[in-house]
Amino acid sequence: MELGLFPLGIVLLPTERVPLHIFEPRYRELIGECIDGDEEFGLVYADENGVRELGTRARVDEVLEQFDDGRMNIVVEGGERFRVEKLTRGRAFMTAEVAPVDDEDALEPSDDATARAAAAFRALAAAAEAETGDVDEESEQLSFRLAAQVELAADAKQELLELLSEERRLEMVAELLEGVRQVLIATRELGERAKKNGSRLH
Repeated sequence: MELGLFPLGIVLLPTERVPLHIFEPRYRELIGECIDGDEEFGLVYADENGVRELGTRARVDEVLEQFDDGRMNIVVEGGERFRVEKLTRGRAFMTAEVAPVDDEDALEPSDDATARAAAAFRALAAAAEAETGDVDEESEQLSFRLAAQVELAADAKQELLELLSEERRLEMVAELLEGVRQVLIATRELGERAKKNGSRLH
């Protein structure tokens, strides 16, 4: 199946919603067609090492703003993963024949992996004093749902996207979230220490 591709410096995870500003004419054409036909496009991570083969189908969930010159602000939501099989030609934007990507094991993840990832998410939310809904540990693709709610480095998100086991993704998410929590706590402690040091100078 042929899919229009949008290479970007971000990674879109399944279930994740992200805002995009569309300004290049070729991508205004791609997104315009997707809106008109209620179709998906493929968001693929691109950096100095090139464009990755494994990406995420994206659907325009909301058009926030449309400008007279054709630019637009939209919100997209991540769907299924895909792999680029072969690049195709003929359009202003990149297109490719793609194939769906499924996990190699159809096994349910272990209770331990699920509980650890959910606990890491709750601990991070508590440290950030963020309001979060209750974590549904039964939900499909829990790893993506948890990771989608946290600011993570694009390389880490791409690695997560490429893992073909929910068990391994949950293990990775638990480690990533614990790392974010530790950085958050250390940053806060530094800030408080700086305030105390500053008060001594006066």
